This record gives sequence, structure tokens and C-alpha cells, in this order.
Amino acid sequence: MAGKTDYKNQWQKENVDRVNLTMPKGKKDIIRAHAKEQGESLNSFINRAIDEAMDRDAPSK
Repeated sequence: MAGKTDYKNQWQKENVDRVNLTMPKGKKDIIRAHAKEQGESLNSFINRAIDEAMDRDAPSK
């Protein structure tokens, strides 16, 4: 019988993509602190920053 961890792992495998980022030592803490000031998690801040950059960089319609 599959356990709770197996279920979570399977759900993530089917529904979530992962990206491994590298940055200079200490920058993650700076970004995390900024995200916290904005009331966001590190993950949601990074996703929002990417979405905003893609919207800004998209050709005008």
C-alpha cells in the first residue's frame, strides 16, 4: 500500500516542474528577505518576477 509520501511524490511528479537555480553565495538570502518584505515566499516571488519579465519582454500586440 502506498504511503502519504509516495502519494505526494507522485502528485508533484505529475503536476510540478522543478528548476535548479545557481547564484552567488548570499544572494538567495537577499532575495528571500526581499520576498518576505513583499509578503511572499521565495518561490512565489521568483515566479512573479519571471512572469513580469516575460510580460514586459513580450512583443506588443
